[in-house]
Amino acid sequence: MDNKKGFWRIGSVVMALVLVSAIAIGAYAAGSISTADIDALLNTTTDKTQISSPFLGVANDVRNSVVGVNNYQTSWMPRGSLYGFRYFGDSEGSERLRGTGSGVVISSYGHVLTNYHVIENASRVTVTYGTKEAEAQIVATSEELDVAVLQVPGLDLKPVTLGDSDQLQVGEWAIVVGNPLGQEFDRSVTVGVVSAFNREISGNTVDRYGRRNTVTRQMIQLDAAISSGNSGGGMFNMLGQLQGIPTLKYDSNFFSQTSIDNIGMCLPINAAKPLIREALEKYDAKNVGTPSITDNGKASDSAASATDSTKPRIGVQVATLNPASPFMIQGILPKGAYVSKVESGSPAEAAGLKEGDIIVESAGTIVDSSTALVDQLAGYKAGDKVELKYFRAEGLADIVNGKADADTLGEGAYATVTVELKVLGDNKL
Repeated sequence: MDNKKGFWRIGSVVMALVLVSAIAIGAYAAGSISTADIDALLNTTTDKTQISSPFLGVANDVRNSVVGVNNYQTSWMPRGSLYGFRYFGDSEGSERLRGTGSGVVISSYGHVLTNYHVIENASRVTVTYGTKEAEAQIVATSEELDVAVLQVPGLDLKPVTLGDSDQLQVGEWAIVVGNPLGQEFDRSVTVGVVSAFNREISGNTVDRYGRRNTVTRQMIQLDAAISSGNSGGGMFNMLGQLQGIPTLKYDSNFFSQTSIDNIGMCLPINAAKPLIREALEKYDAKNVGTPSITDNGKASDSAASATDSTKPRIGVQVATLNPASPFMIQGILPKGAYVSKVESGSPAEAAGLKEGDIIVESAGTIVDSSTALVDQLAGYKAGDKVELKYFRAEGLADIVNGKADADTLGEGAYATVTVELKVLGDNKL
C-alpha cells in the first residue's frame, strides 16, 4: 500500500514537469505574444468608487484647506558700536527665505492658523497653495502657546471646522496634513492614533522680539509621522474637525543613544481658541487690503527725519542694541528700538515711556531696530495716534550708561501705550 502511494507521488511530479515543459515549449514555438494578449494584461481599470478607507473622505475634504507658510527675514549688519553694547545706524540688508511651515484656513475671512515658531522673527510672511503665493499679515500671536493667526486678503480656500479637543480619546484615529520639507511635498497626509493627551512638555523658547523664556504646554501625543515643515498644519479627527496643531516630534540622536519612533506632539485646538477669538474680534473689512508687514530690507533716511522740524514726532531718541552683546545673544533682552532719551513735555513722556525702554512693536508691526521704528512712524501725521509695545526692565538704562553692573538688571515685562504724534522740533522721533 505504501509502495502505491509513493508511485503516485512520483507520477504526479513527472506529470507536472511534463505539463510545464509543454507550456514553455508552446510559448516558445509561438515566437511572440499577441497584441490581444498584451492588451488583456495591461489595459486594466480600477473603479475607485469601490475602494473603501476610513480616511478618504476626511483627507479629500480638508487637504485643500492646508497651506504652506513662508518666513522671510532680512539680515542686517552693524556699522559701529559704543562701549561694545549698542550701535547707531544699520547697513543695507538682504531678504531671504529662512524657513517654511504649514497653516490651516480657519475662517472664510482669510484667517490662517499656524505655529508661532513658523513665523518667528519674520520681516515678511506669505502663504502658498498650489502655484499661488499670497502676502499675509500677522494679526495675533502667543509665543507662550506657540500659536499665531495670519490674515490673508483674498484667500479663497474653504475653512475647516474646529473640533473640541477636550473630547479626544486615546486610540482614536488622527489624520495629519501638512507640508513636510516645504512645498515640494505640500498637503501630505499621514495617519496614526492618539497615543495620549495632557502631556506636559517644557522647553526654552524665544518670543517674537528675541527674548528667551521657559514655558510648559499640555500637548496631544500621537504616532502619525510628523516631519520638519509639518509645524502649524492640522491634526484632524474622523469627522474632519481640526483637533490639534502639529508642533514638534521626538527624534533619536547620537548623543542620547536612545531609540525613539513615532512620538509627535500637537497643541490642542481648545488651547488656541482664545487667540483665534481675539483675531476674529479684531477683524475689520475696511482695513483688509495690502498686508502691513514692514519690509526691513529698505533702510530709511533718518537724517532727513532729524532735520525736518515740521514732521510730527513722539519725542524720543532711539538706538539699536548690539546683537553681539551677551544680553542679546542669551535672549535676556528683546530686539527693538532702545529709548536713549525721552524729551520733557513730549507725547512719549505723557504716555509713560522712559529712558531704557525697548520699543518692540508699532501698530502691530514688529520693530527690531531703531531704523525700523523711524521707517514705521514716517508716514504718520500730526494728531495721529500709534500703539507702541515696549519692554521695560529696571536698571537697564543704568547698565547701558555704565552706571551699574549687568547683574542688577530686573526681570522685565512687556507693556503697551498709545502715543499721539505732535510737531515738536528737529529731533528724530
